[in-house]
Amino acid sequence: MHGTYGAGPAGRGLAWATALYLVLPILIVIPVALTDQRYLSLPQDGISFRHFATVLSSEEWLGSIWQSFTIALAATALAVSAGTLCAIGCWRISRRSTDLIRVLMLLPLIIPSIVYAIGLYRYFGPLGLLDRFLGVVLAHGVTGIPYVVITVSTALSGFDPRLEQAARSMGASLSQTLRWVILPRVMPGIVSGAIFAFIHSWDELVMVLFIASREVFTLPRRIWDGINENLDPAMAAVAVLMVAFTLLLLLGDRALRRRSEAG
Repeated sequence: MHGTYGAGPAGRGLAWATALYLVLPILIVIPVALTDQRYLSLPQDGISFRHFATVLSSEEWLGSIWQSFTIALAATALAVSAGTLCAIGCWRISRRSTDLIRVLMLLPLIIPSIVYAIGLYRYFGPLGLLDRFLGVVLAHGVTGIPYVVITVSTALSGFDPRLEQAARSMGASLSQTLRWVILPRVMPGIVSGAIFAFIHSWDELVMVLFIASREVFTLPRRIWDGINENLDPAMAAVAVLMVAFTLLLLLGDRALRRRSEAG
């Protein structure tokens, strides 16, 4: 049975080759961040942590890190609220029209980011949201909704609707049923969607280039400007920190999924 359905040596080899091809560019950033040179290069005479020290002592880098973090938190809150309510609403109504709503919610993932960014630029201009914290939060929050809709809808697919019916038959209101019956059951999907929405906002660059200029200077944008202006290895150090932080979030999501499956 195992030989029938197993991937086989060729399949496993292809999988590992693909994984290495995807991970290798990220791994190269690590020795570059530890270089002892003043420009982007591999270490020559030994490793050095001075570029990490430069990042952690620079007001500009720390300011951009804080802006990205606060924007990601606010955008995640917006995405989780709207995405969870949308997924639950579509699940309860369960009609053909809800399939169309789900497709519309996934449009930010389907449409190229640059197309969406141009639309936001034209739309936010008259509203006075360009180069504003609120404007970037709205942009990141809306484009983060699809991640929440997908994960919560997946969690709802295994939810027994008889639990909701039992709660309503015992006199629970709609809000009480939502709070004490539905949300606890789909909480792993909500948390998973929140993690992906946070990562999306944390790493997003294209929209920020269009709708922000001086007041909002997120971490990806500062890295982008640094590449255009100079080749300071501090950018590689920041990249390593971003990758490590993102990896921790993904590992947390994986641990949550295993715990949910075990329960």
